[in-house]
Amino acid sequence: MKIIGLTGGIGMGKTTTANFFAEQGVPVWDADRAVHRLYLPNSPALPEILARFPLAGSLQSGIDRQKLSELVLNNPEELAALEAIVHPLVGIDQTGFVEAHRAEGYPAVVLDIPLLFEGGAQDRFDAVVLCSTDEKTRRDRVLAREGMTPDKLDAIISRQMPDADKRLLADYVVETGEGLEQARRAVQKIVEALALGPLDGESKQPET
Repeated sequence: MKIIGLTGGIGMGKTTTANFFAEQGVPVWDADRAVHRLYLPNSPALPEILARFPLAGSLQSGIDRQKLSELVLNNPEELAALEAIVHPLVGIDQTGFVEAHRAEGYPAVVLDIPLLFEGGAQDRFDAVVLCSTDEKTRRDRVLAREGMTPDKLDAIISRQMPDADKRLLADYVVETGEGLEQARRAVQKIVEALALGPLDGESKQPET
């Protein structure tokens, strides 16, 4: 079974690209959704998170992600404390997803991981797909989100590897600012290429 990494900075169209892989029948695991499940009531991580961040929510209501974000934004020590709680449980969730689909005989799965390159995880994958677009489109997308501000966006971007560096590391790049159908075709070509056999080290960016 091939394990495909899907990544891209905030606002680069990763969610839409993940949906295109799902349309092709490739199961997708989403790191952000796995984290969000840990913030729900009855989550095994909830007591420990609240012990460290008591203002972020309650056992009854779960974690308020906006409040938690405010507590860790621009605070590396607090962010590291949160990651130390959450990351091991997210890893267990990811491993369970992969093994379940391996047992069912799927030829490939996609792991949607926003900070894949930042974590140096690219060598774990048979291929890494990067979602990318121009900076204006990216900022327009993110600033349209409820609760987002330019300062908050800049703080998030500062923790992410520049897109130009990611392009050098990726096996495939999906341009998401050129229309949905073009991005969908790019994903279709990637799925077709990966079904042909092991990657051969040649340029693998799909034709458009």
